[in-house]
Amino acid sequence: MHGSAILKVFLFIAAITLLLDWYVFNGLRTLVQDWSSQRLKNAVLWGFLTLSIGTTLVFLIGMSSFRTARGMTPFHEWVLSLFLVFLVTKLVFSIILLLGDFGRLLYGLGNRLLHSGARKDLPFFPARRKFISEIAVVVAAVPFSGLLYGMFKGKYDYKVYRETLFFDDLPEAFDGFTITQLSDIHSGSFDHTSAVQRGINIAKAQHSDLFVFTGDLVNNAAWEIEPYIDLFKQIKAPFGQFSILGNHDYGDYIQWDSLQEKEANLEQLKAQHKKLGYRLLLDENLELEKNGQKISLVGVQNWGKGFIQLGDLDKALKGVNENAFKILLSHDPTHWVEKVRHHKAKIQLTLSGHTHGAQFGVETAGLRWSPVKYIYPYWAGPASYNGRQLYVNRGFGFLAFSGRLGIWPEVTVLTLRRRVNS
Repeated sequence: MHGSAILKVFLFIAAITLLLDWYVFNGLRTLVQDWSSQRLKNAVLWGFLTLSIGTTLVFLIGMSSFRTARGMTPFHEWVLSLFLVFLVTKLVFSIILLLGDFGRLLYGLGNRLLHSGARKDLPFFPARRKFISEIAVVVAAVPFSGLLYGMFKGKYDYKVYRETLFFDDLPEAFDGFTITQLSDIHSGSFDHTSAVQRGINIAKAQHSDLFVFTGDLVNNAAWEIEPYIDLFKQIKAPFGQFSILGNHDYGDYIQWDSLQEKEANLEQLKAQHKKLGYRLLLDENLELEKNGQKISLVGVQNWGKGFIQLGDLDKALKGVNENAFKILLSHDPTHWVEKVRHHKAKIQLTLSGHTHGAQFGVETAGLRWSPVKYIYPYWAGPASYNGRQLYVNRGFGFLAFSGRLGIWPEVTVLTLRRRVNS
């Protein structure tokens, strides 16, 4: 995007936010109009304007330093996130206020029509009721406090998600076999090393038989993982640590001085996997053996609908016994939807990530929702189709919005069980 186009976008954003500031300010003025303390009135009104306009200015100035050659840094993510917190809060407040204003407009019109001949002194647009502003404040406080919680606490509030998966053809020796899965580390977004260590400690504490990582180690560049190599290399498993690449690992979202520089970055990233102690699977497979029985672990490069499609499933399956029990590592769950579940080779289990669960949503006993569901039919947790199972990890890290709310960072622990037919 050219500089003039970026300037126009920023000016448009500034105009919209200033319009919202004016509308919210008027709503708050109604709220405080009968307060006895003028000092408290000024604190609320001018405090809001200072914070809101100040956040917009910091966003405009901060994002002007963004360079596509480097990508978003934690600073840019914080600037963007704080701006979004205020923007969403003001939008919610304004929607409630607008509904109230529409109601008082209808009320005024009704009065004029009913008393057109007798009461010409009735106002066309009655004064705004204080309780509408009170409702707007209460409702807007919900996203404001929630999003701030997501930024300061939620993004590192690691949760263990446990699932037991049953298979008819799992070799007996692997009945009870456990897998710890991480996905979407996005190390370039981290801003709290000790918090990341807590998540790693949780993964280590599972003592699973196998550890797998299903892509997006970095946001864009190989150097992003370097400060965290000693942390993530702590994760060990008796049957090994294995990994694949995700769409962000190829460096497609920033500008490079040359194709050679971009290719060198990818080679460096592959070397980082080795430093982490992860065996990177690039359209290939290997066997895991236990008590004389084997299963096949298969890993593909990224293949995603609407994203880079380098993964070659047929190449990755080369040499795998047709009747072998297969576990596939594939970053994007659309690969399973479009290719894997219909493939001639039965792949019993596919492990993916990519969606992050949008880093926002609701997961309770009676409700499971995230806006990402309108893009990805399988966006978190287990799914199955014709005897082929999928598990989608919600992600360990975060990207763009420096927070998580309702969809918490995930450490997956899967237990494979052999189904006993009665």
